Amino acid sequence: MWNGAAMKVPDPLSLEAFDYDLPEDLVAQSPAEKRTGSRLLRLDRRSGSVEHLPFAGLARTLREGDLLVLNDTRVFPARLYARRQSGGLAEVLLLKFPTGAGKVPCLVRPARRFRDPERLTAQDGSLLLVRREGDRFTVTCETHPLALVVERCGRMPLPPYIRRDSRERMEEDRERYQTVYARYDGAVAAPTAGLHFDEEMLRGLEEKGVLVRSVTLHVGPGTFLPVRSADITRHRMEEEWYNVPEETALQVALTKGAGGRVVAVGTTVVRTLESAWAAGGLRTGEGTTDLFIYPGYRFMAVDALLTNFHLPRSTLLMLVCAFGGTRNVLEAYRTAVRERYRFYSYGDAMFIQ
Repeated sequence: MWNGAAMKVPDPLSLEAFDYDLPEDLVAQSPAEKRTGSRLLRLDRRSGSVEHLPFAGLARTLREGDLLVLNDTRVFPARLYARRQSGGLAEVLLLKFPTGAGKVPCLVRPARRFRDPERLTAQDGSLLLVRREGDRFTVTCETHPLALVVERCGRMPLPPYIRRDSRERMEEDRERYQTVYARYDGAVAAPTAGLHFDEEMLRGLEEKGVLVRSVTLHVGPGTFLPVRSADITRHRMEEEWYNVPEETALQVALTKGAGGRVVAVGTTVVRTLESAWAAGGLRTGEGTTDLFIYPGYRFMAVDALLTNFHLPRSTLLMLVCAFGGTRNVLEAYRTAVRERYRFYSYGDAMFIQ
């Protein structure tokens, strides 16, 4: 019974403002049988209205002259398991794709028990040398190129909320935790909004008159880092490398000039396009970004967004709320829970226009 006390309304930029309840059984542990077999929740950010579609219904939502921008980064099998000299098992997660014979930054588990340096034996017999550098580690391989070790025995770096044994579906994960248009090795997490497309659907969209271009952003471990500050504006993103090709920048300009929409496939594309925007257009070439987008941000490049459903209190959810409106997005999430949508990396999708 109401006792006259006022209900506390969270500050719109507080961490608790981006919370929601999610039953654990809605966290997808495996992909849909077909890439295009997921569901799609369409949100009108002006009215807040939602519509439920099969993912293939995106073709009816996109218009001739729209520009679909993809992230063509490729997830590499960055997780290595190795034996310590004591006989115990260690996990090494590479944070960058190994090139040449130099050292590569990595995370190690269990970190507290590591000596500095320590030699590990990888599953293919290669000898790894791990050294501590600050609050992280670096790894080199003493017997083979590290890239070869990764190819031989690396596992896909599935996010921590996929709790099944990573050995269960190793080959399936190598295919399905990867977009069909992935080109450039460098990501330690998939740009998950793109996992829903297959080649046939992309061809069909182009035949309809939807333009398709790409950028590259190598997704780093910061995508999993929690926001720990009660005031989200104090959070700092880790830098990630990106590249904007000239043809993509040109097509963005042409699309906007013709009144079409720039449709970002995923939050990584949003951050790339918004980071590269300057003086009314996109800068081409390489760069790094630590752009943190949260409500109050003014979008310059992106007109519509395709994305998955994200973790409570995450920077990804904050970006989506910035684009679609916090109230609209969280109400849409509550609707998705009631309708039993599948959440997170292998889950269903959402289109915001």
